[in-house]
Amino acid sequence: MIGKLSDVPAGNDITEFDDDESPADHDAHKSSIAALTLGAVGVVYGDIGTSPLYALREALRPVAEQGVSRFDVFGVLSLLLWSLTLIVTLKYVLFLLRADNRGEGGVLALYALSRLAIGRRSLWLLALGIAGASLFLGDAVITPAISVLSAVEGIGLVAPAFGEYVLPVTLAILLGLFIVQRHGTHAISAAFGPIMALWFLVMGVTGLVHVIGDPEVLLSFNPLYAIEFIQHHGVVAFIVLGAVFLAVTGAEALYADLGHFGRNPIRMAWFILVFPALMLNYLGQGALVLADPTALHNPFFLMVPGWALPLLVGLATVATVIAAQAVITGAYSMTRAAIQLGLLPRMSIVHTSERQSGQIYIPTVNWLLLAGVLSFVLSFRSSSALASAYGIAVTGAMLVDTTLAVIYSLRGWKLPLWLVVPCAIPFFLLEGTFFLSNLMKIPEGGYVPIALSCTFALIMWTWWRGTQLIMARESKQKVDMDGFAHSIADSSSVKRVDGTAFFLTSDPTAVPAALLHNLKHNRVLHDRNVLLTVEILRVPMAAEDERVEYTRIDDHFARLRLRFGFMETPNLSRALGLARRVGLKFDVMSTSFFLGRRKVIMGARAGVARLLDRLYIGLSRFAADPSEFYHLPRDRVVELGSRITV
Repeated sequence: MIGKLSDVPAGNDITEFDDDESPADHDAHKSSIAALTLGAVGVVYGDIGTSPLYALREALRPVAEQGVSRFDVFGVLSLLLWSLTLIVTLKYVLFLLRADNRGEGGVLALYALSRLAIGRRSLWLLALGIAGASLFLGDAVITPAISVLSAVEGIGLVAPAFGEYVLPVTLAILLGLFIVQRHGTHAISAAFGPIMALWFLVMGVTGLVHVIGDPEVLLSFNPLYAIEFIQHHGVVAFIVLGAVFLAVTGAEALYADLGHFGRNPIRMAWFILVFPALMLNYLGQGALVLADPTALHNPFFLMVPGWALPLLVGLATVATVIAAQAVITGAYSMTRAAIQLGLLPRMSIVHTSERQSGQIYIPTVNWLLLAGVLSFVLSFRSSSALASAYGIAVTGAMLVDTTLAVIYSLRGWKLPLWLVVPCAIPFFLLEGTFFLSNLMKIPEGGYVPIALSCTFALIMWTWWRGTQLIMARESKQKVDMDGFAHSIADSSSVKRVDGTAFFLTSDPTAVPAALLHNLKHNRVLHDRNVLLTVEILRVPMAAEDERVEYTRIDDHFARLRLRFGFMETPNLSRALGLARRVGLKFDVMSTSFFLGRRKVIMGARAGVARLLDRLYIGLSRFAADPSEFYHLPRDRVVELGSRITV
């Protein structure tokens, strides 16, 4: 007998109204879209919204040694504006937002889509997914450092005597930000949208004032200025491109936060407010530098009069904290997805909101990020120095996004090769140029995000490889479950006791090691034994009708499969309630959960393989307790150990 949740009749009928929507419903829908759009302004665009603090300044710095000419300013502005237009608007806002995995986005969601599209395991596709996730996590370490530090540096303009306190204030803000993570962000996230909306309005207005003073700066929209700038400056232009890319850092957050806000609110926020404000601000900074070249050392803050400077510094500090918060939250979500896809060991995941499953806190990730961020600030000590290390991870992640998008366009959307390749080549050339230009920053600190990303990639690959080896070893030693159930049905050497035993296993066709150990040492078998398998789907959220599958083997044995998406945290205690609806009957007070606790020991391999095996064993020691990870009742869990050679 097989039971699925989809076989259970619904409790009531649902009638859909297509053309008879009431005015109240229509108003509620519009209100919801407006709220989501405002929320997208606060969370999605926090990172890219703080780029004007340093992007133009760093882009003009390489050509400012002999003074800044009008041609140079127009050329750099043209590069900035067209980078925003091509990479952010065209690639992410208009194209990649359409590649959603059941409403979710991000590099791992795109990897899962591509994996499903090709229909088979692919190591090079896995390598792309690992590379994208690793580069994102590397970027997550440096973004809070440069964002907050660049804002707090404005204190030196307000009160030069307090310039020496920039570093301590930055460290204090970052330390406080990471400490409050365990309390969740739901209490303050409601303010993110209005604050960032004010931030973008202020940026747009301050930029517009200076554009009105020098409207000729609008000529920067002509792409010929960008082309001529590159042709005229040669190698220096190549260096400038690495700084220009700072203007589009955070674009990947558009795609990663797709599941939180939806496609239309993200697009509306970009076109109505964010994109115009960014363009006006960059143009205004350019006009200011043309009017007063000495303003180049900090053109963003010098756009406002002295009396408004303290207010702008305060608003910028709050905006950068919000931007850092968005990146931290993204790191949590990326880590959870990597855990569910088998790329990282289990970690303790804390839900900080009863209403939104996306609001989580991962203590291990939080403290590792804090250590990395603080070490960055203490090592580089200024936003200009940090800018030299910024960009490599982001450009690499964008190249991965483009590659996966091409694969999914060809295999998932079935678009013709003659259409996909010509459209993709310009983005590969543009992002490839940005990536190469950022590689020139390696001696000045660019090696740091590369080293971080390589470390994350090594950990993910090692964990995936080790898990595959363990599964291969166990499959060779497995005992067929159906044959075992038949052979033990009439056995008199086994004592049966009342109650239900759940045995967690990754292979429901084989007898779980915990069941064999219990039978061998205790000679006891429960009256009802359920092989419980947790299956992680390559979709973000499992549909309710595919959540539970229950199959009876005989009167004493059954299989139960619980499915979760890779963006969900498995809660077996809650999911077992759904299993009752498909025929599983059990009394919680007479139920035990048996877990097999593996002890992995070294094999006889040598060389690199041995080093990877040793790293896998080390990582396995830090894996979270499975009873805690799967939310099982602690007083009903029995663990039985076994040894396996990797």
